[in-house]
Amino acid sequence: MDGLLVIDKPSGPSSHDVVARVRRALGEPRIGHTGTLDPAATGVLPLVLGRATRLARFLSAGDKTYEAIVRLGAATDTYDGAGTPAGPAYRGALPSREEVDRALDAFRGTFLQQPPAYSAKKIDGRRSYRIARAAARQSASGVSAAPALPAAPALPASPALPAPVRVTAHRIVLVSVEGDMATLNVDCSAGFYVRALAHDLGVRLGIGAHLLALRRTRSGEATLDDALALDAIEREPALAIRSVVPLSRMLPGLSSVTLTSDGVRRALHGRDLGPGDVVRAEKGVGSDPFFRLIGPAGDLVAIGTPAGASGLLHPAVVLV
Repeated sequence: MDGLLVIDKPSGPSSHDVVARVRRALGEPRIGHTGTLDPAATGVLPLVLGRATRLARFLSAGDKTYEAIVRLGAATDTYDGAGTPAGPAYRGALPSREEVDRALDAFRGTFLQQPPAYSAKKIDGRRSYRIARAAARQSASGVSAAPALPAAPALPASPALPAPVRVTAHRIVLVSVEGDMATLNVDCSAGFYVRALAHDLGVRLGIGAHLLALRRTRSGEATLDDALALDAIEREPALAIRSVVPLSRMLPGLSSVTLTSDGVRRALHGRDLGPGDVVRAEKGVGSDPFFRLIGPAGDLVAIGTPAGASGLLHPAVVLV
């Protein structure tokens, strides 16, 4: 069973839990996800099955779209509703819609974002959330205080926080502000933390904020229209099997090179390919960092890269 299966993740299970449940339902041990969603978050979670697990990094790198609800006036240590309040709640007048929208201008475009302490980023080989939890336990027991969280995303990372990451918000639309609830639509690059956006918005407004709800509506080419509910897969595994996107239809955004039969054999052995191995190449392939290597029958056999200035192609990921 090789291909892509898009899940509409429910609130509650972690992304790892979803993978484990689909493995049991389908009897397929080779399944992985292509971009973590927090347990409380819902929405598009693409899973790769069988040989498609080798393509996970290409899917993880795609842009994402989210619907988010931010609660204004209260910050938490995890930047979401599951965390502990970080200081007293704000009691003053809440900002207007126009003020919130102006504050969001600081996060439209490309900038350095400080990932949350409670995240899967690594610090000296350890997951940041494990370090943060250990610090919280020590603080609660009176051994030592937890490290202070940064006041703004542009501050340098402390030893207890992951390094800031350059991210891009292609579009942030403020849908509504009702009381202390701001609803946002966000189109962003991979690696963007909407939790961090919520927290940093609160810092910029001077009132604190945290992410109350999050739904991912798109991950790369996958959307909610492509997604199946997790419980539906567990009730009817055959439905999931019928819904698997085959390898031949994966990564449609990459340019394609169609190979000869001999070219396919060379690619499957990891050997560089020359002009005689190519039947047809889409325009622009030479400038792409990656492209699909397609067999005569239309099947995806490998992901290729240019091999220097010689005009050769190298099969970087072979799907055998």
